[in-house]
Amino acid sequence: MSHEARYSRDTFRTRLKWQDLDPDYLRQLVGLAKIEDLAGAGLANRPERLGDVTTALMPEGAKGEAQLIARESLVVCGLSLVQTTLDSYGQDCLFEAKAEDGQLVDQGEAIGVLSGSSTVLLQAERVILNFLQHLCGVATEARLYVDALGNSSSLLLDTRKTLPGYRVLQKYAFACGGGYNHRIGLFDRVMLKDNHLAVAGAIGGNRLSETVALAVSTCEDIPVEVEVDRLEQITPALKAGADIILLDNFSPPELKEAIFMIEGRAWTEASGGITLNSLSALGDLGLDFISTGAPIHQSRWKDIGLDWL
Repeated sequence: MSHEARYSRDTFRTRLKWQDLDPDYLRQLVGLAKIEDLAGAGLANRPERLGDVTTALMPEGAKGEAQLIARESLVVCGLSLVQTTLDSYGQDCLFEAKAEDGQLVDQGEAIGVLSGSSTVLLQAERVILNFLQHLCGVATEARLYVDALGNSSSLLLDTRKTLPGYRVLQKYAFACGGGYNHRIGLFDRVMLKDNHLAVAGAIGGNRLSETVALAVSTCEDIPVEVEVDRLEQITPALKAGADIILLDNFSPPELKEAIFMIEGRAWTEASGGITLNSLSALGDLGLDFISTGAPIHQSRWKDIGLDWL
């Protein structure tokens, strides 16, 4: 960046780590999954008979051992949730990981071994797999998008297009796949999108500059990003000191022109209509960031088995 920026590019190279996630919040998510299974949570009229009627038929006090197997190549994500889930059902089961989050494993590889009460293992099986299959799917898809950028200096960012309640987990999975996290919520960045500008009557000209300038002066400790969908909006946003210019649904030729206009006076981000096929070309343009929610909302659950030993 040619001028003295308020924030370095490294400010936006953030990745959620497992330690960043609230364990109490995760226990609540696991608890919700548990009562869906055992108590019909979510139904207006709960069934009179509750609990696991199938596992109740198994030998009392039985112990067992099972392993998690990748039935297809995948990027591992969410292993720390396994022990959290087991602990929600009882205190006499252990999980030993055979891989780590972010690791690419081949079909047939063991991801981990569970041991302890057969009742707990049988009851927790589906919940464990639901979490892992989904999060591994997001991480694996994110890795495909990162790989599609090749050696580009452009960084891949996620978005707020996440399943309610699962945002931190899905963003963590995106990071496990090699991407970086955009803002977590409405609280950690000023994001003047098209609808904000429309409400403020600031879709261009001096009014756009005034609105951006107000954000910069009011929120001195928070980055200010401005979404533009036309080239003529760039100059007013730059004049007011925007930290990031989000180029929404620009064609590659328009992105080239926009980058030339911005000339290092703000960080550049492209978004909208990003696909695996388009990433390679976009990565050659000199963009600082490319953001997409596709690895989260278009990912496919991965095939993971829990096989009794």
